[in-house]
Amino acid sequence: MIYTTLSATDVRKNWSQFNDDVVREGPRFVRRNRDEWAALSSEHLEAAFDHLEINSTVFIENDKSYTMSVNDLDITENAESLEEVLDLVADALVDYAQEYMDSFQMYFNSPNRRKHLPYVLKLIAQPDYDAVRSLIVYA
Repeated sequence: MIYTTLSATDVRKNWSQFNDDVVREGPRFVRRNRDEWAALSSEHLEAAFDHLEINSTVFIENDKSYTMSVNDLDITENAESLEEVLDLVADALVDYAQEYMDSFQMYFNSPNRRKHLPYVLKLIAQPDYDAVRSLIVYA
């Protein structure tokens, strides 16, 4: 690692200072035996994935309903209006992010789901449902 890694023992001894440093000065990296982990604030997490878009494609079906498919995730919804399908997709994104986190080892270790992690982290960093809905970019 090219950045200074702190020992878990030192972090534990100075826990309050460590937390203050993470929030006020920036992310920190910690090593405990062979395990390495990173600590960062919610603001840093949000900034790390700021560039990531939730791109979707909208189709108007023969029955005039709207189908929206999230391009990089396995999420597709259908509704009578564009507003309604946006709501359904936002709900599905929130549900998927929660499910991913609840069964993290299974999803992260699945080859077809590992690549979803940046999207999940971006979603869980959002302060509320409206923020999640505003992430959806569609064409």
